[in-house]
Amino acid sequence: MLYTMDNGMMSVSVLNYGGIVTSLSVPDRQGILDDVVLGYENIEDYLTQKSYFGCIVGRYANRINNGRFSIDGDDFILGLNEGENHLHGGYHGFDKKVWEVSTEIRNHSLALILTYRSTDGEEGYPGNVDSKVIYKLKSGETALSIEYEATTDRKTPINLTHHSYFNLSGQNDGSILNHELSLNASQYTPVCSAGIPTGEILDVAGTPFDFRDLCTIGSRIHQDHPQLHHGYDHNWILNRAEVLGELFEAATLYDPRSGRSMKVLTDQPAIQFYSGNFLGDGIKGKEGRVYRKYEGLCLETQLYPDSPNNSLFPNSILHPNEKYTHHCIYQFFTHTN
Repeated sequence: MLYTMDNGMMSVSVLNYGGIVTSLSVPDRQGILDDVVLGYENIEDYLTQKSYFGCIVGRYANRINNGRFSIDGDDFILGLNEGENHLHGGYHGFDKKVWEVSTEIRNHSLALILTYRSTDGEEGYPGNVDSKVIYKLKSGETALSIEYEATTDRKTPINLTHHSYFNLSGQNDGSILNHELSLNASQYTPVCSAGIPTGEILDVAGTPFDFRDLCTIGSRIHQDHPQLHHGYDHNWILNRAEVLGELFEAATLYDPRSGRSMKVLTDQPAIQFYSGNFLGDGIKGKEGRVYRKYEGLCLETQLYPDSPNNSLFPNSILHPNEKYTHHCIYQFFTHTN
């Protein structure tokens, strides 16, 4: 079932399948609304999608090496849905589940509340997990707020995120390589050829990964660098002055053509920037558009990839009697020139 929220300034449509954001319409510098997320024309196409357009990702966003981890000496084996790795929760992660949905008006905001119980052993993960995701549009603002919660009855990894592909020119309007991006991060986690973090933490200074100031994405994406195999698909460590749990401005994205700008705020320690490297086969999307490589990008607020296998990365294990929380806001602005 499709649900739409409209606060008079922007609108968002969400499926109960995967919690997928199928459209997100915001104004350009002329005040004209356009859909700025990639997706499919027909709901049926989401059932077989491999690109994770607009979905909730879990139990564990990003990659887990060899689909294996250990907790208290017990080994767990997950589904290997990306070569030898476990990606975005496996073959039937949260993106492929039907969520229970309710709606309400909360603190001058339209709220869409999604809940799902992941049972013990699902995709190989231990414990029953009760998850809640709240999409909110506040009156008088052009911002999509996403709040995540989860509890468990057994220790288990949790790392939920949102996977929209953004194109601020409009989903039907070509490459994102002319977009300008800044990431409030001085370090990133390099990966091996399979996309798994090596365990190193490197400085971005002097590399194509330095987005501390606004930089056109296409200006360095083709540089000869050992980490740029296909484009950007990496985890940046945020320069948090605040403690975790408080909102922090992680990223700014600006499109000079439309005048649209998007800020990403989060209470998480990291953000994954993915430049749409594997859209190259040509995916038939909305309004007859065929999406190509670099025609949408993802900014996924998160814990680090493969944290369950790296003791130096932030803890990702949720315990019974604890609550996992994660808040992300995609806030939109327009510029007149």
